[in-house]
Amino acid sequence: QVQLVESGGGLVQAGGSLRLSCAASGRTFSNVAMGWFRQAPGKEREFVAAIRTISGRTNYADSVKGRFTISRDNAKNTVYLQMNSLKPEDTAVYYCAASEHYSTSYYYAPEYDYWGQGTQVTVSS
Repeated sequence: QVQLVESGGGLVQAGGSLRLSCAASGRTFSNVAMGWFRQAPGKEREFVAAIRTISGRTNYADSVKGRFTISRDNAKNTVYLQMNSLKPEDTAVYYCAASEHYSTSYYYAPEYDYWGQGTQVTVSS
């Protein structure tokens, strides 16, 4: 089992920045990839970014490319999401997820085996 705990959410004005953290514990050696997803009220959960834990290869949703950066610190079992130039449409609950298997579809939520509880990000206009 893997436990994931997100932190770093909050209220920020449009154009501002936040950094989310996701601390993993438990059987972390089995994690192949980590991802961030988000869900706004009344909308489906959507992919934000993913990173392979060994290679560091990353993927981003088109809506966040150039503004968000995913990174990881394997020694700390922590994944980060640096969010810059935030927009009101970025408002959502952000979830961290971990995958234990190799995939070419880390943008797809069912590819992940473990999920955190989420952290709220609110961007005011």
